[in-house]
Amino acid sequence: MENQTNTSVNTTARFTDELRETHRETWDAAVGHRFVRELFDGTIDDGVMASYLVQDYRFLDSFLQLLGAAMSTADELAPRLRLSQFIGEVAGDENTYFLRSFEALGVTEEMRANTPDSAPTAGFTGLMREAAGTRSYAAALGVLVVAEWLYLDWAIKAPADRPQNFVHNEWIELHDYPAFHDLVAFLRSEVDRLGQASEDNRAIITEYFGRAVALELEFFDAAYAEPLQL
Repeated sequence: MENQTNTSVNTTARFTDELRETHRETWDAAVGHRFVRELFDGTIDDGVMASYLVQDYRFLDSFLQLLGAAMSTADELAPRLRLSQFIGEVAGDENTYFLRSFEALGVTEEMRANTPDSAPTAGFTGLMREAAGTRSYAAALGVLVVAEWLYLDWAIKAPADRPQNFVHNEWIELHDYPAFHDLVAFLRSEVDRLGQASEDNRAIITEYFGRAVALELEFFDAAYAEPLQL
């Protein structure tokens, strides 16, 4: 009997893995960014950290809009419930971290108000509002999965010896704890599910995923280009 070569195609590849691989160079540049490396060892300049956090805090309103849109357009009850829970989490512990960090870094309300949006901040808030405005669950997920999964991907690489400064350490911890892992797993599973459901969903998610990854890298870069003068 002749030997037969196994030419079967791997059909178990996840859509989310395919998305990340498509943008691997940009994704890895963000996950391994100088900001991340200096955050891990606690050497990041206060002005850079302050700039980053001031800009990141600008996302809160548009991010909640995006979450609300995802919750209201989800096609099943289970994801609606999970997203509703996440909305409460974003409005709670993470918001408190920002306020405590601003105080510790000496960032006044006046400084926050007078600091203009960086180009990536404007781009990202615009992308979130655009995705929310489409009333498409697929569009919302395409942005959400990047915003959470990319951060988990860098946070899990943090060394066991964490920085002493809570501003640095807690930003890592906020993106690497069991419930956050579960959230990312949920978002990825939803993206995978929608991607299997239709080609239209895949096309929508692919577009928003790629734009979001590019903006994540630009956002890290901007903190060094425009540090706050404390």
